[in-house]
Amino acid sequence: MRALSLLRRLRKDREGAAAIEFALVAPVLFLLLFGIYDIGHTAYLVSVLHGAVEDVARDATLEDTSTTTADAWVTNIVKGIAPGATVATTRTSYYDFSDIKRPEAWNDKDNDGTCDNSEAYTDENRNGRWDPDIGQSGNGGANDVVLYTVTVTYKPLIAIPLLDNVDQTRTLTAKAVQKNQPYALQGAYGSQAGTCK
Repeated sequence: MRALSLLRRLRKDREGAAAIEFALVAPVLFLLLFGIYDIGHTAYLVSVLHGAVEDVARDATLEDTSTTTADAWVTNIVKGIAPGATVATTRTSYYDFSDIKRPEAWNDKDNDGTCDNSEAYTDENRNGRWDPDIGQSGNGGANDVVLYTVTVTYKPLIAIPLLDNVDQTRTLTAKAVQKNQPYALQGAYGSQAGTCK
């Protein structure tokens, strides 16, 4: 009888219930809050990165622009949002927009998509070998089209538990294509022939 009375009183007692309920709900709440923060941080970083890349690519179309200074500016902006991030930049110049990621012309006799087995090619970018991408490294010259690529590798600010990528880094890439100003005569394609090995 006494045990039954004690159980009835315990069932009606609400002291400490809030602490237990909070202990049950808190992990889910914090996981949700950290996830929202992480998504927001990533979205903000993506937005700022793309804006900075577009801005620098546009400025680099001028004859007297320092690409080193421009790359440092992008790096500083990114590191302000993602401390400890590594920023890698590349510029590849092309004669025209249609040349982006285009291979040099060659006679693909065996139809394997690669210049080999003494197939003839035209050295359009004048570097003495066949290239699967006709582009040349650097900001190019007058009227050249430049593909500017920035790759950012960073660790999230808050590690979210129970996710696979807690200790891994993340990588974001932003690209911009611009045509340089016509401040001089544009160089032409090369026409020297060669054979692939």
